[in-house]
Amino acid sequence: MAGRPLAWLFSLPTAVVYGSLSLFVSILHNVFLLYYVDTFVSVYKIDKLAFWVGETVFLLWNSLNDPLFGWLSDRVFLSSSPRAGASIPTQDVVLSRLRALSRHGPLLALAFLAFWVQWAPTGMQFLLCLCLYDGFLTLVDLNHHALLADLALSAHGRTHLNFYCSLFSAAGSLSVFASYTVWNKEDFSSFRAFCVVLAVFSGLGFTGATWLLRQRFETEGKTLEALHSASEGPDGEKPCVNEEEKRVTLGEYLQQLARHRNFLWFVGMNLVQVFHCHFNSNFFPLFLEHLLSDQISLSTGSFLLGVSYIAPHLNNLYFLTLCQRWGVYAVVRGLFLLKLGLSLLMLLAGPDHLHLLCIFIASNRVFTEGTCKLLTLVVTDLVDEDLVLNRRKQAASALLFGMVALVTKPGQTFAPLLGTWLLCFYTGHDLFQQPLLTPVGSARPWLDPPAPPRASTLRQGCFYLLVLVPIMCALLQLITWSQFTLHGRRLHMVKAQRQSLSKPWALDIKTV
Repeated sequence: MAGRPLAWLFSLPTAVVYGSLSLFVSILHNVFLLYYVDTFVSVYKIDKLAFWVGETVFLLWNSLNDPLFGWLSDRVFLSSSPRAGASIPTQDVVLSRLRALSRHGPLLALAFLAFWVQWAPTGMQFLLCLCLYDGFLTLVDLNHHALLADLALSAHGRTHLNFYCSLFSAAGSLSVFASYTVWNKEDFSSFRAFCVVLAVFSGLGFTGATWLLRQRFETEGKTLEALHSASEGPDGEKPCVNEEEKRVTLGEYLQQLARHRNFLWFVGMNLVQVFHCHFNSNFFPLFLEHLLSDQISLSTGSFLLGVSYIAPHLNNLYFLTLCQRWGVYAVVRGLFLLKLGLSLLMLLAGPDHLHLLCIFIASNRVFTEGTCKLLTLVVTDLVDEDLVLNRRKQAASALLFGMVALVTKPGQTFAPLLGTWLLCFYTGHDLFQQPLLTPVGSARPWLDPPAPPRASTLRQGCFYLLVLVPIMCALLQLITWSQFTLHGRRLHMVKAQRQSLSKPWALDIKTV
């Protein structure tokens, strides 16, 4: 009887098992984002100085660990290979990334648990927990995203893999709804037990999913090796690294990226996208409070908040089907035009159209988050172009994902800083002067606080902030995206060249 579940697991498609890894990350990360600040501020009573010191160190670590771990993972792949047969076998790269996921996935679950038990002085625990959690999360994300570029070469194969990632991420978002039933700052035991269940499920899931994938690709690799040896005869040799290959230093790699025109245009566009995503996340509750709170019920507000978490994943399933038909470039450009059109329509309609305002606030966040998730596919295309342009032994996919994160993550910091400054500049409303935010505010209270702005002025300021930021972001993105040339004929040419370079040791894409 025990053999039946095992046989069923082995029969699961590779895309389903790969996508399930997104579930084991999202069930933890959504709860972390929602509760870690409130836990340390309201439950552990962290002081203001320790909180901001921890957040500052976390900001630096969060920006630097992506390229650092990517370099440590993929620096061996950067050597140029004059011979097409000098590449590292693809299944060796895939197995290496799966071994990394099998180690770091359970460690991510343990780091997640460290937030919900007070085991050290509060300030020290806050700093250590943030850095440990983000370090393991980066290792998991880099290897998971890199596998997207390594498991499939065709746009259809990668879209198929990303489809299951979105499906399982949507399922993982349900942990947010379940957490509301056990969250209680006065009695933390129920929430702590809930987090233990999540961590155990995630750790076991990582272990099981990576084991299944490793078994599958070890078998696939042995079969390919036997076929390749048979085709070359008894005296044939496996592809090996060319002795004349040139080692690439970090400085040389950065110079190569600086000459990679499409990479530069993409990170410029993606910086604006990351800024807009986090701007929506940071100010979504503020817009609900000042634009809709006196006109909609509390349950409607909660529904809009819940939809903003789960709808981007579900909506992305439809976007991915469009990508298979029209291509990622056209779909992303269409989403930028849609963002610009909806924002202009809302600006012309004004803040008094309640239903239109509700639709715009929700759709603005949903479409923006959906665009962010599609851009992973663009990075995998850039991985292919980087391999072809620089004739690498193997695609340095984790490193390129890390370099994209290095350039674009400042957008996470600019979003709250620029948003609060604009709100204060236009309305005189300083968020740090509000009584509810005093425990975690960074600004010293003014000795003579200014008179609060009138409610109508504040509402008007929030409305213009809501519509003008998407308009400016959409215009900047349409300009930069129009310079991106890795689509159409050029993309087909790059795919064909990578396929020819990988052909001797390519994985059987039917497996995916």
